[in-house]
Amino acid sequence: MIINSKGFTLIEFLVAIVILMVGMLGLLQSINLAIDKNLESTFRNEAIMLADDRMMRKRSAGFKIFSGADTIDVQRGFLPVNVRGVLKNYSVQETIQKTTDNSQQLLVDVSWKKKNTRYSHSLSSYISIY
Repeated sequence: MIINSKGFTLIEFLVAIVILMVGMLGLLQSINLAIDKNLESTFRNEAIMLADDRMMRKRSAGFKIFSGADTIDVQRGFLPVNVRGVLKNYSVQETIQKTTDNSQQLLVDVSWKKKNTRYSHSLSSYISIY
C-alpha cells in the first residue's frame, strides 16, 4: 500500500511557526538595542555641542585674573534642549580654576541622565594672561 502524503502536517507547521517567532523576537530585540544606542549617541552629541558652545562663548568673552579662592563656579544650572522633539535636561557647570604662572583653567561639565544612569562630558581650556 502506497500512502501519498503531500504538504505539511499540523505539528510540522506549529514547529515552523515557533522557530520563526523565536527568530523574529531576536530581530526585534536587536532593533530595540540599536534604537537605544542611537538615542544615547544623540544625547552625547547634543552634550558635546552644548559644552563646545559654552566654551567658545567664555573664551570669546575674555578672562580676568581673580584673587581669593582657587576655584570659582561661574555658572551652574539646568538647560532644557530639544532632542528629537523631546525636551532633555542637561546640567551645565562652568568653573574657573587658578593655575600657576598667571593662567587659569576653564572647565565646562555637561551631564545628563538616561534610564537612571548619569553620563557626563567635560571640556577644559587654559588661558594665560601676560
